[in-house]
Amino acid sequence: MMFKGKLGFLSFFIISAILFVLAPMAFAGEADIELPDLTAVVFNIFGSPVGGLTILNVGLVVCIIGMAFGLMQYTQTKSLPAHKSMLDVSNTIWETCKTYVIQQGKFLAALWILIAACILYYFVGLQGKGMGDVSMILAASILGILGSYGVAWFGIRINTVANSRAAFASLSGKPLNIVDICLRSGMSVGLVLVSIELFFMLAILAYIPPALIGPCFIGFAIGESLGASALRICGGIFTKIADIGSDLMKIIFHLPEDDPKNPGVIADCTGDNAGDSVGPTADGFETYGVTGVALVTFLALAMAGNPEMGGKLVIWIFAMRIMMVITSLISYFVNNAVSASLFGDKKEFDFEHPLTNLVWITSIVSIAITFFASHALLADVPPVGGISLWLALSIIISCGTIAGALIPELTKVFTSTSSRHCAEVIDASRQGGPSLNILSGLVAGNFSAFWEGLAILVLMLIAYLVSQSASIMTLMPEAFQFAAPVFAFGLVAFGFLGMGPVTIAVDSFGPVSDNAQSIYELSRIEVRPDAKEVVKKAYGKEPDFALAKHFLESCDGAGNTFKATAKPVLIGTAVVGATTMVFGIIILLENLFGGAIAKLSLVQPEIILGLLMGGAVIYWFCGASTQAVVTGAYRAVVFIKENINLDKEEADIKDSKEIVKICTIYAQKGMVNIFIVIFFMALALSFFNPYFFIGYLIGIAFFGLYQAIFMANAGGCWDNAKKIVEVDLAEKNTPLHEASVVGDTVGDPFKDTSSVSLNPVIKFTTLFGLLATEIAVTMTNQGLKLGLASVFFVIALIFVYRSFYGMRIAEKG
Repeated sequence: MMFKGKLGFLSFFIISAILFVLAPMAFAGEADIELPDLTAVVFNIFGSPVGGLTILNVGLVVCIIGMAFGLMQYTQTKSLPAHKSMLDVSNTIWETCKTYVIQQGKFLAALWILIAACILYYFVGLQGKGMGDVSMILAASILGILGSYGVAWFGIRINTVANSRAAFASLSGKPLNIVDICLRSGMSVGLVLVSIELFFMLAILAYIPPALIGPCFIGFAIGESLGASALRICGGIFTKIADIGSDLMKIIFHLPEDDPKNPGVIADCTGDNAGDSVGPTADGFETYGVTGVALVTFLALAMAGNPEMGGKLVIWIFAMRIMMVITSLISYFVNNAVSASLFGDKKEFDFEHPLTNLVWITSIVSIAITFFASHALLADVPPVGGISLWLALSIIISCGTIAGALIPELTKVFTSTSSRHCAEVIDASRQGGPSLNILSGLVAGNFSAFWEGLAILVLMLIAYLVSQSASIMTLMPEAFQFAAPVFAFGLVAFGFLGMGPVTIAVDSFGPVSDNAQSIYELSRIEVRPDAKEVVKKAYGKEPDFALAKHFLESCDGAGNTFKATAKPVLIGTAVVGATTMVFGIIILLENLFGGAIAKLSLVQPEIILGLLMGGAVIYWFCGASTQAVVTGAYRAVVFIKENINLDKEEADIKDSKEIVKICTIYAQKGMVNIFIVIFFMALALSFFNPYFFIGYLIGIAFFGLYQAIFMANAGGCWDNAKKIVEVDLAEKNTPLHEASVVGDTVGDPFKDTSSVSLNPVIKFTTLFGLLATEIAVTMTNQGLKLGLASVFFVIALIFVYRSFYGMRIAEKG
């Protein structure tokens, strides 16, 4: 269980008590969000009237097709050949993954029980609503958590099926076979993830009574945000404890990569899935859901006086999402044909090229479809000024879609195995050892934050300029003219996700290619007496073991690069989308007190102090998440050094399970500290002053953006520098290799723990901040409000203190 021991029970009790006390107010404003009647919305598509409900129903069918295709990909992958020894290793990884995810499920169940108690107490006990209505709200919150949790399960299952098949495909002599299997697995995850998330949201829009859509959407968003936060942060800590513990054995005992003697290797393989599959899939599910909820909430608040146009825009947004599934499928098949033509018979090619082609094909097709579909739906809206509404909206969304392809290209400049930054890390390491390796990687991370931040700025600037056109400005009520750029920024975040299945696919490519390399070594395929016979039966040729290992290592390098490319895209959506969610708090304050806009000026001390507080929390979070990795890795290294048997051909499976246990314990300890601080900090600061809290939300968004990009790309650069030393330079077990391993272990928590976890932390804080601010502003007793703020802040500080002093490495042990 997550809540284990006295401290865990106390944490659980505190959260339970606070949520129960605050339940009467927690759903006040959000429950009152009313969407227009979407059944009354009619579009004139090429001269024919089409109802909004018809478009939503077509979307449900498209989602079912997307899910069916994803499941078909799983079945096809499972039917591919693999040697029994590889299947056995794959199954061991799957079993350890199951144990980990089941434990995480218990934590999520405990959180849902708290949320359900609050919902029942408020809606039944105080509002007198019937159980039928409340059941729908409860079901929406369950869908949110189960969505994140369910796609995480699917992700690890298909990845642990594909990893052994990819390992075996390396013996076919055709490296494109490995790429196809890894990409097929990733595309399956991406399509299932986006299709399920979209299906749930379309069903809520189309078939939930209008009065309940608001609270159901908020319940759904909080559920998926909680699920993603827990799975992403825990997975990030788990995987890097295992990875560092395994990698350091290369230096301490001079072991090869993924040596079966090393009991940390199985834990590392499990961690690849816990951190690079479970976490990203849950995070991706939440990202697509929360961004959609933010835009729908914006339109419900800003366009309450014009329900007809508000309803059209809601349908238009989801029509764009429906097309996203279709464009991703088309692009995937086009890319398969292109790859077969370019690389089908080649023994050597850049493994990044098929993935790069897929991203750019999808981006181009998505932009073309965006303009076509927007024209079809909104061309009949009379133009105001020089630019039509459909054209303005298409340009704004396309800024985000371009970012989804441009940011990966910028990321590759700093992390690709062919980048000059990776080459410099190696050159620095050759003469200066680990010290210059680390410094050079820090340089890459810092420069990447500048260029990627600048790219996001330019695209947001274009969106802002377009939002000032008359066609956009006239959509906004006079009191909310300032909100046109906010709407544009929300659409940019939406456009970031315009090729969602493909973004997830290239991210999920990494854990499969990484596991495939490990499974090849752990299976000891080269000494299996029947290996040649099995390979010849499957592929009609004798295996070349040296070439197979080269293929797998090169494929792993490409996986490292594209794992890195997806991270800035997801963190970018969190930051850009956060501006849309903050709008809800501003409207709340404007309606209650008036003059909210003037109080958001940078000359106001509350805003400046809030910005500083947001930055402080970001740096604490990075320290707390890394501390959990450091302490856990220390325990893992101590255990391995005391128990490794270099005389045996393979590690004892019991020792491997002990490493998994260590990883799980410290992942859970770290998560408890982090979650409680984030939760109570949001309550404390919103109770203290709502304008200070807005500054805090903006602070964590923008400090978080640059910290995440810096850490992710520095880590990616170190990782691939090590890969170049191992593969291209073939200098394993040399001082250069040891220096590159040290840099990689520094980068591990940078790229796969702290940076990636900032995405759900920012979104959860902003989403929960909507509720926290409503709780605060509805309280009239200022003394009680400040007293509660002080109590909440002290609780947060206690766990900030514990995140180091309760997690630090003991002097002995």
